[in-house]
Amino acid sequence: MNTTFRLRRVAVAATAALALPLALAACSDDKGSTDQAADKTPKATRSADKSASADPMAGPFGPACASVPKDGAGSFDGMAADPVATAASNNPALSTLVTAVKKAGLVDTLNNAENLTVFAPTDDAFAKIPKADLDKVLADKELLTKVLTYHVVGQKLTPAQLENGSFETLEKSKLTTAGSGEDYTVNDSSKVVCGNVPTANATVYIVDTVLMPKM
Repeated sequence: MNTTFRLRRVAVAATAALALPLALAACSDDKGSTDQAADKTPKATRSADKSASADPMAGPFGPACASVPKDGAGSFDGMAADPVATAASNNPALSTLVTAVKKAGLVDTLNNAENLTVFAPTDDAFAKIPKADLDKVLADKELLTKVLTYHVVGQKLTPAQLENGSFETLEKSKLTTAGSGEDYTVNDSSKVVCGNVPTANATVYIVDTVLMPKM
């Protein structure tokens, strides 16, 4: 009986010795599979992030964007940190608009509102208006407020929404937009020259012609 018992113990020990390497190998394979799976997720995420950042429509676009300062308060990063009226005041191409906003007493209104889209005429856009007519508008606060609030929509609009859009303005009448890619017009006449510019509370589309509501 002692001999039989010893033989059984040897057999059990041998079986355990053979099983241990196999178990270790299995654990190693499982760990490798887990590590590989863990490695794949960040790569996929990084690829998606890279694709998103490479999308030209994710940021400002248009020929006039080249004239925006590269750094400082008037740069795209600087404008993104400020509410829209303050951001516009730091852009050298929007000085006439800023003067008009101040004359109409709309600085606080625009800065304190949320989720706006502003179609911002450049200085060259205002220069298209005969001086006598522009002076008349600037001197009439009620008329000036009507014109300026016609350039503001009470929601943030993406470029995709401008492709064939109709939007109520703060002036309470509608403007229309059309286009695709990086080519958009407002009311069939005013071209977006630098679009999708973010500010702290609004998206800005800089346009080359002043928009006029129906009087």
